[in-house]
Order: sequence, then structure tokens, then C-alpha cells
Amino acid sequence: MSTKSPSSRATRWSVDLALKESDVGFDVLQKSPAPLGMKKVALLEKQVESELASMSVSAGANTSALTEKEKATAKALVAKKQARALSMATAPGKQILMNGFMMWMSGKNLNIFSISTLSTAMLTPLKNIFMIHTQFRSLEDPDGAVDLQMAKIIFFVFNLVWLGVGLYKMGSMRLLPTTSADWSGRIVWKEMMEITSIPPT
Repeated sequence: MSTKSPSSRATRWSVDLALKESDVGFDVLQKSPAPLGMKKVALLEKQVESELASMSVSAGANTSALTEKEKATAKALVAKKQARALSMATAPGKQILMNGFMMWMSGKNLNIFSISTLSTAMLTPLKNIFMIHTQFRSLEDPDGAVDLQMAKIIFFVFNLVWLGVGLYKMGSMRLLPTTSADWSGRIVWKEMMEITSIPPT
């Protein structure tokens, strides 16, 4: 036994009282004067519709203005990050000059001052090269708008120059095997197979 829901009964016996253009008397009803008070209702409906339309237009203008402002803010942020990345990339160049002057003042003799400046010139650029991605991680953009490739290359080159200055200082202090006397321990001496008292002619 099938039972029908109340909603199906309502749709079956419902009657649409709104007239359509194909219905009889539609033209006559449109030409007849409106009842008392309906003109005010029609004016109010038109006023409400016009207000809603103006509100939608103003909302669209506000959203477009907000999007333009957000774009300008994003561009300014990208420019600031690029400038910050360039300043970080050129920072080792300033340290090279200061550390080089300190190494020149320390002389070629081994002492505490020369060892400290030389260790700074060797360890700091190596640390910067191995941690180059960590140095610029705070400036990375998830959308890729900030180009850090050139800044990283400049940073890497400056640290290589700094490392070269430190190696030159080590060579001048005779801490690197740059002469033949430093390799004398690896010289293989020839053993004499025969000995004679006759002097060579």
C-alpha cells in the first residue's frame, strides 16, 4: 500500500493565480486602472530596486578600489624584499674590507690577533656559503614574485673572494704548503748500490 506525502498532495491540488500572457483577460487586466494604494506600492518597489542597484554598483567600485590598493601594496612589498635581498648580498663585501685591513695590521707573525682575524676570514665565508639558503629564507615569497637568484649569486661570489683573501693571508704566513721545502718529507732518497774510492772524472 503506497502512501503519498503531504507535499505531493499540495502540488497536485495547488492553483497558480498569477496570470500569464497566454491567459484570457491578461490584456484587459493590464489596461485597467490600479486599485487604491497600489501606485504607492509600485513606487516603493521601484525605489527599493533603484537603491539596491546603486548599492551593488558602489560595492563593485569599492571592491575594485580595494583590489587596486592590494596590488599596489603587494608591489611595494616585493620591491622592499628585493632591496633587502640586495643589501644582504653585498654585506660580505663590506666585511672583506674590514677583515682585510685587520689582517694587514696583524702582520705575518703568529700571534693571538693574527690567528683570530685569520680564523674569521676562513670560517665566516664557509659558513655563509653552506647556509646561503637559510640566509635568504625570510625573503622568499610563496608565489615566486621575489627573484632571489641574482642576490644569491652575488652573495656567493663575495664569500668566495673573502675566502680567497684568507687563503692568501695563510700563504703569506707560511701556513700553506706552497714551497718545495714543505714537501721535503715526501722526497724518496736513492740508495747507493756501489761505493768506490775512485773519484769521478
